[in-house]
Amino acid sequence: MTEISLSALPERVDVLVIGAGAAGLMCAAAAGQRGRSVLVLDHANKVGKKILMSGGGRCNFTNLYTSPENFYSDNPHFCKSALARYSQWDFIALVEKHGIAYHEKTLGQLFCDNKSRDIVDLLLAECRTAKAQIRTRCAISAVRAAEAGYRVETTMGTVVCESLVVATGGLSIPTMGATGFGYDIARQFGLDIVPTRAALVPFTQHKRQLDRQSSLPGTSLAVTASCAEGSFHEQMLFTHRGLSGPAILQISSHWREGQAVTFDLAPDRNLADWLPQRRQQSPESHLHSVLAEVWSKKLVQFFLLRAEITSRPLKQVTEAELQQIGDKLQRWKLVPAGSEGYRTAEVTLGGVNTAQVSSRTMECKTQAGLYFVGEVLDVTGWLGGFNFQWAWASAHAAGEVV
Repeated sequence: MTEISLSALPERVDVLVIGAGAAGLMCAAAAGQRGRSVLVLDHANKVGKKILMSGGGRCNFTNLYTSPENFYSDNPHFCKSALARYSQWDFIALVEKHGIAYHEKTLGQLFCDNKSRDIVDLLLAECRTAKAQIRTRCAISAVRAAEAGYRVETTMGTVVCESLVVATGGLSIPTMGATGFGYDIARQFGLDIVPTRAALVPFTQHKRQLDRQSSLPGTSLAVTASCAEGSFHEQMLFTHRGLSGPAILQISSHWREGQAVTFDLAPDRNLADWLPQRRQQSPESHLHSVLAEVWSKKLVQFFLLRAEITSRPLKQVTEAELQQIGDKLQRWKLVPAGSEGYRTAEVTLGGVNTAQVSSRTMECKTQAGLYFVGEVLDVTGWLGGFNFQWAWASAHAAGEVV
């Protein structure tokens, strides 16, 4: 199957899927393998764009430790059924069936050895086996309820379907075609939208702060980042616009504008205890040289300057003073100027209110035959393959019944 078919749209299908991303293709394959006639439509020029760019081009396709606790939602119980019935092990088995080599990078994150295209090819192969048709460059102008189904008007013609699956994703990375179209369909049929915001997104900082850390872009270190009820021990990266890296992306899902984020800059040790110990062991050493055992020289210089601490030989500093210095260097409380927003956000928090959707089938409770899967729903995973696993699981749940 090629990604783009030039043949005319069928006039009628059992299942019409809007969106040829991870969730849409997975749902199409599952439905088609049950013998349903399936058509997938996408306005983009090719399928699986977010898959292709994910994981640095290698697609972090699931996580070994996926559990409901790795997801945010106004209804935290909603994701449990789908995740239990199509687990990470099920998708791993599918990856292995297609002979795709993969590896665990860190914290259970599984990546393709080769490239993200392998996952897109897997999904297209599954759709081909299921006889699911796919059309790209096909924009939808109207969706209307019809007798025993839906009538969908597109730039390629009109299609009538029995079941309509909305797999349009969220608002993240609009340059790749992301829109709020799925939310528009939900509102059209009376569903509520949990307010959306960018998630898994870098922070920006004020110019004054950026000037102070002008030597640091490209420098990273392990931190524990905390905000509200969230806390993550991961790498943080200094950038020309602010802060990024896994720790920042993770904590951004908890952060709201104006809130402070607290960083433990040496999470593997207690500096208030460690510095007096180093004084006993090496009293002639200067503070900056001892701290170079913890951080790079650039970071040591920045953290000392930030805390307004002058480097001296340790023997000239009392143990009590070193404890205070340790406490001061260990913690960094920062109020970000903002975030990079949807422009670079990996996912969208919020979405279609899951209280109005069946957790077993993904069908709208008040509109028969209308289904929502993947990121368009108010279910958002942590960084590390969890959002792909939600796409596979929610899509499979719908694909079993549409």
